[in-house]
This record gives sequence, structure tokens and C-alpha cells, in this order.
Amino acid sequence: MNTMKKVQQGFTLIELMIVIAIIGILAAIALPQYQTYIAKSQVTRAVAEAGAIKTAVETCVLEGKSAIGDTDITQCDPQATGSTILDGATQTSYTLPANMGVPQLAFPAADTPTVTATFGNNAAAPLQGETVTWSRADDGSWTCESSAGIDIKYLAVVCPQ
Repeated sequence: MNTMKKVQQGFTLIELMIVIAIIGILAAIALPQYQTYIAKSQVTRAVAEAGAIKTAVETCVLEGKSAIGDTDITQCDPQATGSTILDGATQTSYTLPANMGVPQLAFPAADTPTVTATFGNNAAAPLQGETVTWSRADDGSWTCESSAGIDIKYLAVVCPQ
């Protein structure tokens, strides 16, 4: 009599359950890390977007312009670009699309303007309402500061609390 062993085909239920358990454990670890990565990248992005206005602001300071706008040559146009992670209405005559904001420029004194980016719209939940601010000193140097509500794990190196 010729007996042949049957060759196993496919996976057993136990093997499939082990694979599903491993995937579940990896997902439980990966999702919070991914959310932290997204928030941290958004802080870095906001610092860069607000910082990009510094060049236009320097020109305004050198030309003696401290009124914000773009309707005449005596006004400072910050040349801000709309962002999906920021709140803040345009300070010029340009119209922003829905769910976009721009960093806000202020001149508390003639040579010490500030550029403030406020998180909103599509920013990560832990960042909503928080700010990063670039401030110009009398000597022309710029410093960045993050609001106290931003968790330290999200902060950009150039913009501490």
C-alpha cells in the first residue's frame, strides 16, 4: 500500500493570530510616534513661515515704514503667504482662501517689530491656539520664542519657550 503524506498548505489559525497580534502591537507604538512627528514638523514649519517674513520686515524698518498694508508706498507689506496650519487674517488687500491664515506683523515700536504665527485650522490638536513669535531687537538681531503651552517634545531648536 502506497501512503503519501499530505503536505501542509497555508497557515494555521495560531500563526495568523500571532501575525495580527504583532501588527497590533506595532500600530499601538507607531501611531503616537507619528502624531508627535506631525506636531513637531508643524512647529518647525510655522517657525520657518513666520521667519520668512523677516526679510520683508527688515526692508520696511530700513525704509522707515511701520504702518502695515499694501495700499500705498508708505505702508509695510509683509508679503505673508497663506498657510493651512495657521490662523490670522491677511493684513493686506490680498484675499486668503478658506481655512488659511498668515503670520501677524506688529510694530510695538519703530525698530522692534514682531511676527507672530498662531496655530489653527489644520494644525495638530496639541498646538491649537499656541504661538511662535519672532522679535527684532534694536540692534537688528532676531529671536524666536514659543508659547508656554507647546510641549517641549514639539519645540524647534531655534525657537525655545
